[in-house]
Amino acid sequence: MIDHLDHLVLTTANEADCVHFYVDLLGMTLETFGSGRKAFRFGNQKINLHVKGHEFEPKAHIPVPGALDLCFIASIPLDKVISELESKGVPIVEGPVMRTGATSKIRSVYLRDPDLNLIEISEIVG
Repeated sequence: MIDHLDHLVLTTANEADCVHFYVDLLGMTLETFGSGRKAFRFGNQKINLHVKGHEFEPKAHIPVPGALDLCFIASIPLDKVISELESKGVPIVEGPVMRTGATSKIRSVYLRDPDLNLIEISEIVG
């Protein structure tokens, strides 16, 4: 019945810091749509942005910043991702480590966004 994920919604406490992280540090594209809504686009997916206390309806039952654990597959080798993160002063909290992804083994690093969501950036191994 389900084929793939189209988008997810991230709730943030600080829109400017969140935009800086996902656009300037991770390289996603900022998109504005509807009545000034914002989203981060990457590949064929996007992350819609809600600001805590100003969410769009309908919304999650209890939208809260910092509750997400997301894994992204990088478009460049993980060693280059690590170098870019280090050059931008983004701390890596763990990794690189081997993990099991949705379709194969992955090699990953973990970091935190400004709302303390856990962000995993990975490359497919093999």
